[in-house]
Amino acid sequence: MFRMLAKASVTLDSRAAGWIQTMGSHQLLVPPPEALSKPLSVPTRLLLSPGPSNLAPRVLAAGSLRMIGHMQKEMLQIMEEIKQGIQYVFQTRNPLTLVVSGSGHCAMETALFNLLEPGDSFLIGTNGIWGMRAAEIADRIGARVHQMIKKPGEHYTLQEVEEGLAQHKPVLLFLAHGESSTGVVQPLDGFGELCHRYQCLFLVDSVASLGGVPIYMDQQGIDIMYASSQKVLNAPPGISLISFNDKAKFKVYSRKTKPVSFYTDIKYLAKLWGCEGKTRVIHHTTPVTSLYCLRESLALIAEQGLENCWRRHREATAHLHKHLQEMGLKFFVKDPEIRLPTITTVIVPAGYNWRDIVSYVLDHFSIEISGGLGPTEEKVLRIGLLGYNATTENVDRVVEALREALQRCPKNKL
Repeated sequence: MFRMLAKASVTLDSRAAGWIQTMGSHQLLVPPPEALSKPLSVPTRLLLSPGPSNLAPRVLAAGSLRMIGHMQKEMLQIMEEIKQGIQYVFQTRNPLTLVVSGSGHCAMETALFNLLEPGDSFLIGTNGIWGMRAAEIADRIGARVHQMIKKPGEHYTLQEVEEGLAQHKPVLLFLAHGESSTGVVQPLDGFGELCHRYQCLFLVDSVASLGGVPIYMDQQGIDIMYASSQKVLNAPPGISLISFNDKAKFKVYSRKTKPVSFYTDIKYLAKLWGCEGKTRVIHHTTPVTSLYCLRESLALIAEQGLENCWRRHREATAHLHKHLQEMGLKFFVKDPEIRLPTITTVIVPAGYNWRDIVSYVLDHFSIEISGGLGPTEEKVLRIGLLGYNATTENVDRVVEALREALQRCPKNKL
């Protein structure tokens, strides 16, 4: 017996050696990157672009907490608290409220992939890049896309939207509440009621406005709304918030075809996030650390109070606008009533290159601002006052930087 075991052992050892030799039968062609042998270095900056924004110290600390399993009871409790926080900042009681493991673009796709089927009529307010993006996504789905195109810097009236509803009979209307590419805030009162008279669902993009501008999902008749983590919420980029009311849920759950994306299928996400009862179903591994941070960012807004948060953004932006006017700068959005409090767009002064101004402010003051995006590219400077960063002290810093940049940057003679 012993001899048989010894013989079997020799045989197994030779096989194991063969397996090891097979696994290592090729030489490595790519050496370890030299850059990864050095410590990670990240500069200290004040982020006053349209996003991402600086993390509050409490949110930053949350990102260093210990990892736990994404389906453990402690994590599920954190997810429940996050859902309650979203319901607060959205001002909704919708049970189908959750986090999407992806940026604001992913939230937009989650909404459109679940709500639209091939052939559905879709009406879009296109007065900036986000209407353009919604149209692009819907076209890929095979929806019949109808864009109400307006000049960047303008907003939509109830009459204009009603004309579109009557003409195209859409199942869904898209409006961006905060159009970050142009700096417009879209009034929302009355649009939900108007949509419902035409048996149309109302979808709102609040990525650039949530937490900085009043919005009331339930009271304003918004059927679907989404936002993202990296702007006023001051959480790391890469996750987003979304909510569907019962009307929108019925549209999703009565589809004739499956959504084009498995990853953003709201039926699976609802089960993962406990929106369909106590039983949860694993769909994907959620970004645990990012959820810690989001939980804390929502807690900070809850402690401060939404109305106080809105007021702080309004006051900081008024302070910024006062100084910009004193410097002789012109606002891209002509009507003061529709200027977005979280992101200000200023026309690049004649003779200047916007890149020179942005680079000077960054290089000499360690402050990030940005140029235009989409229809405002090359035309404007964009300054973000988002959440934790919306203070008069930060306004004074960026104003000083802009004033010096305009004095020192080259100016072409026209």
